[in-house]
Amino acid sequence: MLYFDFSSLLDAWPILAAGAWITFKVTLVAIACGIAFGTVLAMATVSKVRSLHVCAQAYITLFRSIPLVMLLLWFFLVVPQILKAVFDLSPSIDIRLVSAMVAYSMLEAAFFAEIIRAGILGLSAGQFQAARALGMTTLQSFRHIILPQAFRAMLPIMLTQCIVIFQDTSLVYVIALGDFFSNSVRIGERDGTVVQMLLFAGFVYWAICALLSALVKLVQHRTRQA
Repeated sequence: MLYFDFSSLLDAWPILAAGAWITFKVTLVAIACGIAFGTVLAMATVSKVRSLHVCAQAYITLFRSIPLVMLLLWFFLVVPQILKAVFDLSPSIDIRLVSAMVAYSMLEAAFFAEIIRAGILGLSAGQFQAARALGMTTLQSFRHIILPQAFRAMLPIMLTQCIVIFQDTSLVYVIALGDFFSNSVRIGERDGTVVQMLLFAGFVYWAICALLSALVKLVQHRTRQA
């Protein structure tokens, strides 16, 4: 008969909390860097400069075509070598964590670029013409007129993508990074409660994603009313 040993769960809480902190760090870095780099890529894809458009489109196509697990393994093997060659890293730095952050950031930049590009192309041509009429440069028009409207229109979709990023961070188990999911499995294997720990981890992910989904619906409702 399946039952939960809450006492062992409380004893393992420090390990689970440490894993959760790693999960949130990877998620937040991936979101921040992904949006920042994705914005640059989106601007390049709609640029009239052909070389910028081709390079940005090639990057997006490449990273959207690679399975996430494969990307994590590649970066786990490549990133440490590059960092050691360029920087004198302290032994205390967790290379696995850095590799995961870089991999997720570069991958999510491709997805955010497509979302932001759709938001930019969804604006009327009059917005671009108005910016030129005001004497703004291309960068100024993007900064003050185009991007604020594109972000406002695409905010619900971007928040949904953030939820996907949070869910996908559980795949860092392939590089033995001790995130919340990996630590839950290890504790279950140690205590002989694998099923219980998997159910508990699943409940935690569900609860967080449910709250974030409610936030997305609230944003969508307010966006329609605006």
